Amino acid sequence: MKNNAAKHNFQKTSAALLTVIMTFLLASCTSKPETSHNLVSDNTEGKKVVNLFGPMEKSKPNATNVSRSAFDRTVELAEKELGLTVEYRTYTAENYQEKTYDVVALDRIRHHMDDFYLLNPDTILATGSEGKLMDLSGLDCVNNLRDIVKIANTVDGKLVAIPQEIVAYGLFVNKDMFDKYKLKLPNTPEEFLECCRVFKENGIQTPVGANRWWLENFVFAQGYADLYNGGSTEAEIKALNKGETKYSDYMRPGFEFLKELIDKGYIDAKTACTYEAIEGEGPDFLAQKTPIVMAYWGAANAETAYGKPDFNLQVIGFPSNLGQMPVIPITGYGVCTEAENLEDTLKVLDVILSDEALQLYTETNKVISPSKNVEVDCIPALRPLNDRIKENVYVLGSNAGMNVEQWGNTCLIVRELLNGATVEECMARFDKLQEEALNNTK
Repeated sequence: MKNNAAKHNFQKTSAALLTVIMTFLLASCTSKPETSHNLVSDNTEGKKVVNLFGPMEKSKPNATNVSRSAFDRTVELAEKELGLTVEYRTYTAENYQEKTYDVVALDRIRHHMDDFYLLNPDTILATGSEGKLMDLSGLDCVNNLRDIVKIANTVDGKLVAIPQEIVAYGLFVNKDMFDKYKLKLPNTPEEFLECCRVFKENGIQTPVGANRWWLENFVFAQGYADLYNGGSTEAEIKALNKGETKYSDYMRPGFEFLKELIDKGYIDAKTACTYEAIEGEGPDFLAQKTPIVMAYWGAANAETAYGKPDFNLQVIGFPSNLGQMPVIPITGYGVCTEAENLEDTLKVLDVILSDEALQLYTETNKVISPSKNVEVDCIPALRPLNDRIKENVYVLGSNAGMNVEQWGNTCLIVRELLNGATVEECMARFDKLQEEALNNTK
């Protein structure tokens, strides 16, 4: 069974994809909620109830979590239309401080404790492979989904998860600093290196501010540019899953690129190993000591992420042979196959993932919609990244259809590179992971 390939020590790292994002969303609190409807405290006595387990707790009675508020608006539609209540069971409210969200969610799904879940890619892969998640391809909302959503969340031919938003990672750049040195925003790895060279020669000690979570995006952008843009995506993924091709062959260019960035001092490997996302590299970026950092879409919307810059901020894709490349890891809602309220749960999902609901969600949260019919009114800084996505140019940083989990594994192998491992040693780690996955499918 391929689920065994996802059950290793990399779960904790992959969990950061969702929990790090939610941490910053939780920091975006105001004194008044955008909606008076608090799903955690609903009185559900005498009503039909559908239970969701997720990480987005409203930490204070009157606090607003932007992502929760967006979700709440869509749930209000479902509750009104279907005559039921959606009860939000939160990870943080359950006192699971010693366990990651992924570990807790896996346990709850396997013991069918809830009806549906907000899941990370590695958990989608594991539970989808185990047959613990429903095939959602029959829902009406699926007809409006972007192809990227279906590709990323299909396990063994079944669509097992659907998100309310698409999380896109890009490079956050100080355009003023690029203009000062007459530099164009880079498209290719070669252009990126040249920009770093010029910055370094002009006294900028660390051109690329990095943390221990997100450097893998450089690898995905280069490794999978052709796979997801013009290649035979389905056939190539099948070849990887059968061992006919190697993940290491895809990953090598990105690791060689990162090695060059480290060797030339464009990335400080020592600090990158210890920095938490945004908290470490953020101050230097805001102080205009570092012209380039990386983060996800929502960090540009929230002043509580990097803070409000005093310069022209632009968000672009990572360098690749196909130009600026957004990297997209996708979380999603999955429905337990043994859900107590299965029929009602599927109805809820069809409502909250409808174009009407996703329009409300996008308006509230200013994110990329999974529906091809809903467009985000993004801030000017995000338009370069958004334009590429609208052109269907992107790579996936997670894909439940691959039998080697991508995000967490690559993140940790990048850390090995930061700590002095050679590119060859890193490639050997990918080969070992692939071998283990192949052995587990026999």
